[in-house]
Amino acid sequence: MAARAKKTAVPVEKLTQTQAKVELVRLALEIERHNEHYYQEDAPKISDAAYDALRKRSDAIEARFPGLVTSDSPSKKIGAAPSGRFAKVPHAVPMLSLGNAFSDEDVKDFAERVRKFLKIDGDLDFVAEPKIDGLSLSLRYEDGELVRGATRGDGFTGEDVTANVKTISDIPHKLKGKSIPAVCEVRGEVYILGRDFIGFNKLAEKEGIQLAANPRNFAAGSLRQKDPSITASRPLKFFAYAWGEMSAMPAKTQHGMIEWMEKTGFSTNPLTTLCKNTDDLLNFYRKVEQKRSSLGYDIDGVVYKVDRLDWQERLGFVSRNPRWAIAHKFAAEQATTVLNDIEIQVGRTGALTPVAKLAPVTVGGVVVSNATLHNEDYIKAVGNDGEPIRGGVDIRIGDTVVVQRAGDVIPQIVSVVLDKRPKSAKSYKFPTVCPACGSHAVREQDPKTGELDSIRRCTNSLTCPAQAMERLKHFVARGAFDIDGLGDKQIEEFFADGLVSAPADIFTLKKRDARAQRKLAEREGFGDTSVRNLFDAIDARRKIPLQRFIYALGIRHVGEGNAKLLARHYGSVEVFRKAMIAAGKREESEAYQDLNSIEGIGEVVANAIVEFFKEPHSVDAVDALLKEIEVLPAEKVKSNSPIAGKTVVFTGSLEKFTREEAKATAERLGAKASGSVSKKTDYVVAGPGAGSKLADAQKLGVKVLTEDEWLALVGGS
Repeated sequence: MAARAKKTAVPVEKLTQTQAKVELVRLALEIERHNEHYYQEDAPKISDAAYDALRKRSDAIEARFPGLVTSDSPSKKIGAAPSGRFAKVPHAVPMLSLGNAFSDEDVKDFAERVRKFLKIDGDLDFVAEPKIDGLSLSLRYEDGELVRGATRGDGFTGEDVTANVKTISDIPHKLKGKSIPAVCEVRGEVYILGRDFIGFNKLAEKEGIQLAANPRNFAAGSLRQKDPSITASRPLKFFAYAWGEMSAMPAKTQHGMIEWMEKTGFSTNPLTTLCKNTDDLLNFYRKVEQKRSSLGYDIDGVVYKVDRLDWQERLGFVSRNPRWAIAHKFAAEQATTVLNDIEIQVGRTGALTPVAKLAPVTVGGVVVSNATLHNEDYIKAVGNDGEPIRGGVDIRIGDTVVVQRAGDVIPQIVSVVLDKRPKSAKSYKFPTVCPACGSHAVREQDPKTGELDSIRRCTNSLTCPAQAMERLKHFVARGAFDIDGLGDKQIEEFFADGLVSAPADIFTLKKRDARAQRKLAEREGFGDTSVRNLFDAIDARRKIPLQRFIYALGIRHVGEGNAKLLARHYGSVEVFRKAMIAAGKREESEAYQDLNSIEGIGEVVANAIVEFFKEPHSVDAVDALLKEIEVLPAEKVKSNSPIAGKTVVFTGSLEKFTREEAKATAERLGAKASGSVSKKTDYVVAGPGAGSKLADAQKLGVKVLTEDEWLALVGGS
């Protein structure tokens, strides 16, 4: 993607009203997108500092053009809407966010605004506390008993995570003491200690599962697990520091409420301090900042709150923020070092990711020698939107660079010190072939916008060493070859021992020399009987339907649905293979046009298939596999059956056939098997225990069939 002309943001004070209106819309969309990444997906895409900069500019534009503020403005929103994975919980008292201070002057201005509003001269008591970088949580107690735990969500509606909350040892199920209000909501932050986070990642790396990106994401993801036993296995902790609905107030001050929470059984932050003036606040900030790396948990600033609760009530709120509190954010942690090299790592999905190899430097108490460079556009100083970043300055080997750990995410290079660039530095040329296997690596193009995907990927998904193990797991998975006794664990072990590295190797295990046979039999948990059973299971899959074969290849964008479409269109593996190779020779070829014209396929999927078959390594792997197996022709879909063109949903515990068999029958007879009920659904086949889908069908007036009625309907087809 070529960089567009350099574009510098117009200073807020020079914006016209039209420019301001356009930019506010853009900022609102960008902020909303990042809110979803952070709050719903627990996977932020930018640093806290970058996010704060977006909000700061949006707020500044709104302040200059108040007539452009709408109900959907970022200043009116908190967090992001609940993800939908959990039941929704309305907050009786909204969980609002705080305004930010980034400098000493901002803090002094905040304190002065409070004094003026309250018409107070002189000192004013504040409570100062570390700002924990975790997940906000509200706990509702009735008569001292914990009845519900809810995430913040969008501030007004959160997610019900009660079952998970009850597994956290820091959270009491019953409050201690006598002065317990009939109803009280205690609020705070779920977090994890740094040592526990590191321990989890070490274990995850050893077991070959996905590593957590940072402690905040790990804590949030752990709390929002559908299975409470997973949450229970994670060492989550909780600090209490706020409240929501209270039928009676146990204290009259902020610090009094914190003391009450501690007495009732909650953990509160021991660094929380009562401050008498602005100097005390700033001294607290510097003291905590110095201790930051040794605290054992992540913080990203400190919070100041007016101590007297009656004054908090008088001060109230402005927009989405309380007037009586503010967050004083830490500056992004940065250091300067030299970029010695750029290495390309190939991920499990074939993504080529550039990694900066740095002269080791300490950033925020951590020694950093690697940093992410995201993708090739980032190196060229082009952002995801095609606009220049870093002032259009690219990154070159030999450059002196500024490394940042903002919000304790993976270190990244944020700028280049141009006046230290050596004469020998040359623009980095991103590889177009995979460094792991030598196959060509491509960037997909969006046919609608013409824009290239930011990620370049290896097209040899079957035999590329970096991808091979994950592709083999996919190859034997349910929906693909589904070989009994050959799951993820066995694939990992066989791959590590060199027994299998490509799909065809699975079917030649039986033919290997005696040493390979002995190596199998000597495995822990294996023996002659186990080996014989495994060979029998493999032999049972030497005949496989075309749609399963196509799906098993692991071609990007080709799931089970697209595999069925391709199988029905081409009919046999010979026709499919020949057509795909022909389609890759010329985009204007008849074979390519035919592929791209299949209803439901489209240009993105067609291009991914073509790229796969353009790679000789892929074709060789397919041909080697075809020598060992027989691919059965696709069943022809009936167009004259009683359910042709209908949409069918199966629900409940089916007793006379499996759900997979039912779906296959429906599709063979020309129907669409759907997973959800809508007005377009024609039939719902309900077995015992049918729940919400049956209720939806009855509500919408969709015809409901028993298993026997379904069999009678399709039996003669």
